[in-house]
Amino acid sequence: MQTLQDIHKRQKKVLFFLLALFVLGWGFTDFKQVFAGLILGSLFGLYNFWILIRRMERFDRTITEGKGRASLGTAMRFASGVAVAAIAISLPEHFDLVGAVIGLMIPYILLVADRILFHTKHY
Repeated sequence: MQTLQDIHKRQKKVLFFLLALFVLGWGFTDFKQVFAGLILGSLFGLYNFWILIRRMERFDRTITEGKGRASLGTAMRFASGVAVAAIAISLPEHFDLVGAVIGLMIPYILLVADRILFHTKHY
């Protein structure tokens, strides 16, 4: 069984590779706003994924110890998504809103793809 930290570590590697491709796209193409939006969204998406992993571990500890209530940090991740949209809307000459929203979802798309590949290999 893989731990959340193993999954997060693998996701970071893939996402950093994608970020490097986005930076190259930003530097060498005429689609600077789209790639800047993808970079912005991906960075916030990585932050959201890190929050989710951290909160899931805390949630697991809280449930196993039988203490109080636990939260998965949904409001914090939602606020982060609103911040990405606000930045992209307030600076349209630098960031593309659609690219930023797609970038925000990239870590979750990678997570689903990773889980599908994991389960097809091991089951």
